[in-house]
Amino acid sequence: MLTPTSDLTQENYYDRSTDWDYQSPTFFKKFLKCEAETMAELNGEYSDMNHEALLVGNYLHSYFESEDSHKKFVEENKSDILTRTGKPRAPFEKGDEMIHTLENDPMFKGLYQGDKEVIVSGYINGVHWKGKVDCLNLDRNYFLDLKTTRDIHKKFWDNDNKEWQSFAAAYNYQLQMYVYQELIRQTFDVEATPYIIAVSKEKVPDKMVISIPDYRMEEAETQIDMYQDHIDDVKAGRVEPTRCGKCDYCKSTAKLGKIVSMDDLIE
Repeated sequence: MLTPTSDLTQENYYDRSTDWDYQSPTFFKKFLKCEAETMAELNGEYSDMNHEALLVGNYLHSYFESEDSHKKFVEENKSDILTRTGKPRAPFEKGDEMIHTLENDPMFKGLYQGDKEVIVSGYINGVHWKGKVDCLNLDRNYFLDLKTTRDIHKKFWDNDNKEWQSFAAAYNYQLQMYVYQELIRQTFDVEATPYIIAVSKEKVPDKMVISIPDYRMEEAETQIDMYQDHIDDVKAGRVEPTRCGKCDYCKSTAKLGKIVSMDDLIE
């Protein structure tokens, strides 16, 4: 078990040092996909980050956090956000459309009330986790997470279970919601109901409030129970990380080692 060496703040929450000290839904999901790639990222040797997509997401989040936060974010990233004439670049024009889609919706305005960007932490089965909640309403016992996606209704094939699933399941958002719910309970002694507010990047942005069924939360709990000890061992250096063999990191660092039959090229 890794013991945190520093307290979480708004300034250090995304620092690599706190990613080492605390487990998080983001990095737990990365470990599930490829341990080798995730360790390379934690060690500062590799990044699979889509910088522009991350900026657009933070652009939207900062807007709904506060006017000051949004102005500060734009100022700090204006070379990426604005053209030479001072107008938003195309991805951020789409970000403005997504913002307006939500901002002009009465249900969103009624729901997105509470404390913004709330840092929570706690222990899950002996491992220290961190989370940052987009909007937490302790008066009404719920929390909200903003998600952007290409198409809210797009289907993703789950090869393990041989079935189609939603974008929310494909990105394992139920794991994030379970962790946040547990950390909120430990921090505030409140059982808060999770909701995802999704907005699409389509020509005409779509929007939806999405609930998480209990069985999905139970799936997330089971997944953490199954893999957390192993991931903690990998992160602490007690076990060598495995390679998935399919991600960009694995492909970029792979060396030829065996000859494969043409019949074994697909699973």
